Amino acid sequence: MLAQKGMVVVCVDGRGTGFKGADFKKSTYLNLVKYETEDQIAAAKKLAELSYIDEHNIGIWGWSFGGHMSTNSLLKGSDIFTTAIAVAPVTSWRFYDTVKGNYLLAHGTGDDNVHVQNSFRMINALIEANKQFDMFIVPDRAHAIRKGKNVRLNLYTKMTNFVEKHLIEKSNKTTEIKG
Repeated sequence: MLAQKGMVVVCVDGRGTGFKGADFKKSTYLNLVKYETEDQIAAAKKLAELSYIDEHNIGIWGWSFGGHMSTNSLLKGSDIFTTAIAVAPVTSWRFYDTVKGNYLLAHGTGDDNVHVQNSFRMINALIEANKQFDMFIVPDRAHAIRKGKNVRLNLYTKMTNFVEKHLIEKSNKTTEIKG
């Protein structure tokens, strides 16, 4: 759907990903999220070199550990990522005040895998640092945020609208100025 709207959608298998050999998978041992974040940032920078990529409008999203990754990628790679979405992320950051891009944080309050307190800590840190962000809290939903009529549809619509607002519309404005 995003590709039909003009977005380039990429999935990056950074270090630590399975099915690429034991050394590749175990390379993140005792350094969880460090190398994976570096790989996401490096891939985004490489993609930004392509003529058909708007290097000023690159986003990342993830769920659970992927939410942890997307948040960390925005924190450490704000020179390349302008937008991040994190659903049910594990958060334990020291450098909250480095968030410079557009950030959507979503979490179910009934999450028994990644407790919603993770997101509450992130929210408090963002407020203390006077950083603006969007959030989507879903009452009484577990980690997968599935239970109930239209819950998943509503969440994905929220994420799509966020991407459209911060990446597609901005990219179209940039293209109009360039053109």
